[in-house]
Amino acid sequence: MKKRVVILVSGLVQGVFYRSKTLRKSKNLNLTGWVKNEPNGSVKIVAEGEEENLGELIGWTKSGPPLAKVNKIKVEWEKDKEEFKDFEIRY
Repeated sequence: MKKRVVILVSGLVQGVFYRSKTLRKSKNLNLTGWVKNEPNGSVKIVAEGEEENLGELIGWTKSGPPLAKVNKIKVEWEKDKEEFKDFEIRY
């Protein structure tokens, strides 16, 4: 079943390739959406796809790439809006 998830990742998550690794992971999981750095130092991810694949992405975000130090993640599930064609990094 297709769904949408909004993930807010806090900690040392900027300047450690978090966005590029999230992009790669999301594409490997056939997810669409985007990832971007937030002004407060967190990273926001909006992803759509199969619930199982979104769950795998959520699991991955708890540690992220090797240089990241994740303190907290906040996850909100939503209905799939079929809003995206691909996964991208937003600036």
